[in-house]
Order: sequence, then C-alpha cells, then structure tokens
Amino acid sequence: MAKAKETKKSFGHSIKSYRESKKLSIKELAHETGYPADLLEKVEKDESTPPVALVLQLSRVLKVDVQALDDNENRKASSRVKSQKKRAGSYAYTQLTKAGSDKHLGAYLVTIEPNTAHEGVEYHHEGEEFVYVLKGSLSISVGKNTSILERGECIHFNSALHHKLSNPSSEKAELLVVLYIP
Repeated sequence: MAKAKETKKSFGHSIKSYRESKKLSIKELAHETGYPADLLEKVEKDESTPPVALVLQLSRVLKVDVQALDDNENRKASSRVKSQKKRAGSYAYTQLTKAGSDKHLGAYLVTIEPNTAHEGVEYHHEGEEFVYVLKGSLSISVGKNTSILERGECIHFNSALHHKLSNPSSEKAELLVVLYIP
C-alpha cells in the first residue's frame, strides 16, 4: 500500500494555523507583535517574506519554535544551502545558524542594495543585536539615534528599541547580523 505524500505547510499557512489555534484575530496578533495587521495578512498569504524581527515576535507570541514555523527553510539553513530570502525590494538575508528552541543566538548574512532607504515598518524584538559591516556602508537608526557605519565598523544595541537599516552608498552593503533572543 502506497503512503500518502506528506504536504509541507508554507510559512504563512503555519502562522495562520498557529494563530487560529490560539483563537487570535489578525488585529489581536498585530497588537501582540507590534506589527501592522496588513503586513501580517500578507505574511499569512505568503505575499510577503517577514523580516527576522517579525519571525521572532511571531514565535514569542504564538509560543512556537521558529523551526516549527517553516521546517523547509530551516532544513536549507542547517545544510548550508545558500539561498537569499527577500524581505523587501532592497533587502535580503540568509540564515547562517541552525534554529531551535534551545538556541538563543542567530547569525544572518544581510545584503542591502545600493542607495536604498528603509522600506516598511521599523523592526523590534526582544534581546540584543550586533551588526558588523563586511562591505559598503550602513545607516542604522536605533530609537531616535542614527549612525553611519563603514566597512569594519559595528554596533551593539537593545533590539527591543525600534530600529531600521538603509544603505546610503553606491555599493551593495553586506552585513553580519547576530541576534541574541533570551
């Protein structure tokens, strides 16, 4: 007898299932995460790839391990398959570390296209963040403070503060971003 083929849920469908199992509306999830309901709807419909900060907030609010949200993407990351995930037209990231409920540190290779301003919402999540500029330039706003970082420079900050990144230079920016989530 042939086995039925197991269907993998997309990230968006997983989020929607967990949200519905917690009996949360999109509006309630928006209040819990601090992200707009229209963005959350796009994520659930797989029309938008969420930023790392939103994935972390969803994991916390829905009380589910990040790895359970999109097993296929985490399998790629753990096997070191280099695939960039777009989260906005000018911004992409690749997960460098394996996710898991016992993991508190995550590393990402982030690229930002030249001469681009931040698009969308500001990011925020529990923990701390360390950003090191590997190539190009970075403009980073944390709370009300903005800094311009060049190749070889870094910043470490409380990631619960609203923050946003942009690239003011004519060269693609490449960053190593390390997140600590308690």
